[in-house]
Amino acid sequence: MVESILGFLKYEFIQNAAFAGLLASIAAGVVGSYVVIKRITLISGGIAHTVLGGMGIAYYLGKEPLAGAIVAAIFSAFLLGLVNLKAKQHEDTIIGALWAVGMALGVIFMALTPGYNVDLMSFLFGNILMVTHPILRLLFYLDTAILLVVAIFYRQFKLICFDEELARLQGLHVEALYVLLLCLIALTVVILIKVVGLILVIALLTLPAAVAGLFTHSLGRMMGLAAALSLFFTWSGLVISYNLNLPAGAVMVITAGVSYLAALSWKRLDQKSRREESSF
Repeated sequence: MVESILGFLKYEFIQNAAFAGLLASIAAGVVGSYVVIKRITLISGGIAHTVLGGMGIAYYLGKEPLAGAIVAAIFSAFLLGLVNLKAKQHEDTIIGALWAVGMALGVIFMALTPGYNVDLMSFLFGNILMVTHPILRLLFYLDTAILLVVAIFYRQFKLICFDEELARLQGLHVEALYVLLLCLIALTVVILIKVVGLILVIALLTLPAAVAGLFTHSLGRMMGLAAALSLFFTWSGLVISYNLNLPAGAVMVITAGVSYLAALSWKRLDQKSRREESSF
């Protein structure tokens, strides 16, 4: 068993993929906990799918696609933050429109790129086995920025997630903090794109945190457990997909989804048994 694992890890592209999974798991565990608690999965999905437009434009201009992804993600975070704060009655429609237009722009600009040879499927469904050292450095910098902001604004983010009115009474700038939180989600989306792609990014962003939320009500513990679960899902998915010759991102998400359903079922059965015991 140990020899097979060591043989598996001897390849450089596997080592890169494992490290990318680690970086992605840290961001997903920390930021995904905010997404689950705040219940802003739909907004996060809008940010994720808008990113393809930025990547397509970057390709067309001959720039690094992830740079375009960062710009598009931050732009959509600001825009959706303003929509949520100023026009809640039209929020779903605007998110859906931005979602669709962003993806359409990405497809069009990639098709218009001279000598176009990019694999669109790798962006839509991810290709963690193709992560290179420059990409790893970028992911590390994004991870560091996310953790630094969370460390500075941990208490403020916690307040606006659990009780916005109390945050306002304490004099916090709730609107600015909310937009800043969306920007962190945007950066996390960019990291996860290299792991599971645009289509599956929301699953890895929310499922580990959702599982963790079933077992703890502490935000700090939830973040740590979600990061650990995300790492388990990414690494186990990587091993399974490599051995069965399946898409890594899809296997990771299936692993996370099955684990969530299992945890939810176990939690409900446990609560039912506790109620039955207390009735005697």
